Amino acid sequence: MSQNITELNRDFLQELVDWKSKRKRKPLILQGARQVGKSWLLKKLGETAFDNYLVVNIDRDVAVRELFERTKDPHRLVEQISLIKGQPIRPETTLLIFDEIQDSDEVLNSLKYFNEDAPEYAVACAGSLLGVAMKKKGRSFPVGMVDFKYLYPLSFTEFLDSSEPRLANLVRNWDKNEPLPTILLEELCEKLKIYMVVGGMPEAVTDWIETGDMHVVDETLDNILRAYPIDFSKYATPTEMMRIQQVWDSMQRQLAKDNKKFKYSDIRQGARAREYEMAVDWLCRAGLTHKVNNTETARFPIDSYKDESIFKLYFNDIGLLRKMFHLDVSTIIQENRLFTEFKGIMAENYVALCLLRQGHHPLYWSSGSKAEIEFLIEYQNGIIPVEVKSSVSIQSKSLSEYRKVNNPPLSIRLSMKNLQLRDGLLNLPLPLADRLTEFL
Repeated sequence: MSQNITELNRDFLQELVDWKSKRKRKPLILQGARQVGKSWLLKKLGETAFDNYLVVNIDRDVAVRELFERTKDPHRLVEQISLIKGQPIRPETTLLIFDEIQDSDEVLNSLKYFNEDAPEYAVACAGSLLGVAMKKKGRSFPVGMVDFKYLYPLSFTEFLDSSEPRLANLVRNWDKNEPLPTILLEELCEKLKIYMVVGGMPEAVTDWIETGDMHVVDETLDNILRAYPIDFSKYATPTEMMRIQQVWDSMQRQLAKDNKKFKYSDIRQGARAREYEMAVDWLCRAGLTHKVNNTETARFPIDSYKDESIFKLYFNDIGLLRKMFHLDVSTIIQENRLFTEFKGIMAENYVALCLLRQGHHPLYWSSGSKAEIEFLIEYQNGIIPVEVKSSVSIQSKSLSEYRKVNNPPLSIRLSMKNLQLRDGLLNLPLPLADRLTEFL
């Protein structure tokens, strides 16, 4: 079964098409970790919604980059870029793509003038380390002059689109009032295990679809993990780089604990927050990790009650998490003892990414040492607890404690059990987590 990466389905493409037709469209910056498919997706947008597109790689196209150092006039820039690249750039019908935009302050600042003086030109930019670069340089940014969007690795549903379209269609369209037939739920759960092995990085997904060989997939994931630390030195001093690397290397220890709260002392003996807060912030800004803060108060708005000093860090991709844990493929597929020890964090990390893709900004709830709920999300001025179970065993005192204390309008439990709503508790199968917001 052979398939080219350009055939991978990305739901996010529709968001970009919608951006193109906005009445007050601004230049777009598409953020996300390296190798999640930002540049490819912008090219796909150019193919899908425009007559043509032109890519300028800010890192490599020195002649074009120098233009931005000489003028801020967007019309002159368009004219000169067109001459250098030998391709016409037409208002509305050409998508002008600036790749690796974080490598030039001049190009970043030019977006203000494209917005103010030449809005007829469609400009989209990709930047993996933009947040890191701007934080380090401490320079101004054209606030309010650009549209931001964030791209994550492929979701489970997108993974199914590329490998099992029949099941993807089932996930997207299943009636939320009916449990799934047992045979279909079992099939989806088996595919979810494969997704947890492969992950959602486009190159890894393509490797799996084209070869079905996990050795090829593992080689790709290894290469991605080895490439990330190269960026540590690009926008960090030697001392900062060392601390970022130490935090990165501690991730396995942090997530393997029963209590997955991030502890600076797990980085090295005697480590303090003031030494490593910058490193944690760097990894989050680079999109390699995602922070979920703690709260002990389930009140609206929950963001006002989060504890900035207590948090968990989740990986940007479930396949990379599996690879960093050195989990063999058979460990996940067969559910042996090693997987039993680690699958809790894999399911939890998977759900965290599902929530983030759906636009939620979750916190996690704890009540001293008595109870803990993996995620709290806001929905229509209410607070919904989301509990994660990695198997069909769903016994939990924590959710009972939370419901008794806070009386939420709805509670959600994600597990391998079938769809069921009873007494204000929705059991949602893990394979349907991409549709969690719809089920609310």
